[in-house]
Formats: sequence, structure tokens, C-alpha cells
Amino acid sequence: MRVEFVADGLTLAGDLRVPEGGEPCPGLVFTGPFTGVRDQVTGRYAERLTERGYVTLAFDHRNWGESEGEPRFEEDPQGKLRDLGAAVSFLRSRPEVDPERIGAIGVCLGGGYALKFAAFDPRVRVFAGIAGAYNNPYAMRSGMDYQAALAALTEVRERQDRGGPVEYVPAVAREGEAAMPGDEPNAYYGTERGASPHWANRVTRAGVRELITMDNMMGADFLSPKPALIVHGLVDRFCSPEGAEEAFKRLDQPKRLVWVDAKQHVDLYDREPYVSQAVAATAEFLAEHL
Repeated sequence: MRVEFVADGLTLAGDLRVPEGGEPCPGLVFTGPFTGVRDQVTGRYAERLTERGYVTLAFDHRNWGESEGEPRFEEDPQGKLRDLGAAVSFLRSRPEVDPERIGAIGVCLGGGYALKFAAFDPRVRVFAGIAGAYNNPYAMRSGMDYQAALAALTEVRERQDRGGPVEYVPAVAREGEAAMPGDEPNAYYGTERGASPHWANRVTRAGVRELITMDNMMGADFLSPKPALIVHGLVDRFCSPEGAEEAFKRLDQPKRLVWVDAKQHVDLYDREPYVSQAVAATAEFLAEHL
């Protein structure tokens, strides 16, 4: 069912899925890929895990999809964490949900958000990240001219602070400038695979600055004693297996790392058998710890 809830005065749109049966069930809140909306990746995983007996809430974060927030298509790390808090509050208010059994599930960029959120919200009992991007400035700095990138993106922010228009770049493009350039992201978002009436191929240029300055990896240092599951593809050019390994090493027990023999990052968005393998690993872990 389509639902709405409020975070910081903004109305957020979501899909609440409830399994058959009358007893309160564990609840799962989802956060997903950069630029993604709820009827893409998170909706797919939410549907599959509802079939396994969980009440699930996939929603559009502020500034994206059908949710409110300005500027549109802007990455807002602190806002996303507050959105997740409001989503948990909403789940715990529902009669279909056991309020003491809440988990946070993140896919792609949402893996890092879910990790950091779960680490600091005592209402969340378990975390699972699938093909996760566990961003931190140290890793970003090693792969680019970091100071030059910061300077260029901060200039964009300053122009906007002085009253200039919001500047946008394409979210994906096979060639040329884009937040996620190249064939692989375009193969999902730029085709019928990721088609959604609520998704647009744009992102604020200033919002890209948030991607290179956020530290979601730190959540791994603070999650304990909550259980953590990391599911990741063996080959992933966009969310590195090394990042998943680092997050896993920084986590304390109980924890589990499951490798999937995927060849591309977006295989874990919608391709079989990879999605089914990730769902099965997640459901097994949740059954043990939630």
C-alpha cells in the first residue's frame, strides 16, 4: 500500500508491504542506490523479503521520487539519515509491526547509509548491506585529485549560495560528464531495466560533493553488538569488494560476509540468480538475529 510519513516537515512517499497473516511481524526499512527511487531496486528487495514474512517499507528519500524536498535530485546525507529515523518511527507505529524487531537494509549507496544509521539508532536491531558503497573520504581521496574536486564543487555551491541557479549534471551517460558515467550504470538506469516514472536522469552538481566527503564507513566501528550482514559481488567496479572487506573487518561479531559470483555491480539490482542469492542470504541472517 502507498503510505506517507513526515521527516523534518517534509512528506515522504513510500510503499508498505505486509505479509499474509494477522500477527505483528518484524519490520524492515530500506535505503537504496544513488539517485534511485523506491520502485526500482529497494522495491524489488522489499517485495521479496515481504514474501519471507517481513513488513517492509521502501520509500523515496527527500528530494527524490514522489517525496518532497528542494532542491530536487540533491544528495543530502544528514537528511537521508533523518529520513530513515522517521521511517522507523512510522514502522513502529503500525499495528502490523513488532516494534522491537526492526532491521535496516541498504543496497549500493544505501548500504553505507543503513550501516551508519543502524549504528546510532538503538531501535534498529540488525543491519544488512547488499552491494554496498561504504563511502569514506580516505578511499575517495586515493582515487582522484581530491583537493581539485573539492574546490570545483565548492565553487558550484558558492554560486548557488549567492543566488545562482541550481546546477545539474546527468545521473548516467555512456560518454561525457555524468555523476555515474559509463556503460554499466547506463545499462540499468538508461534502459527499460530501471525505468520508472518517478526517476529522472539528473542530479545536482553540488550534491556530488556529498559523495566524496561523507563517512558512512565509520558506522562499522560503532554498530556492535548489533549483528551485521554484508552481501557483495566478487566483481564490482562501482562499489569495490575491497570496501566491503574493510567494512567487514571493522565490524565486531556477530557478522557475516557473503560473496556472490556477480560480474557487475548492477547484477545485484535485478539479475538472477544474484538477487535470489542475496535475498536468501539476507532472509537466513534475519531469521537468526531478528
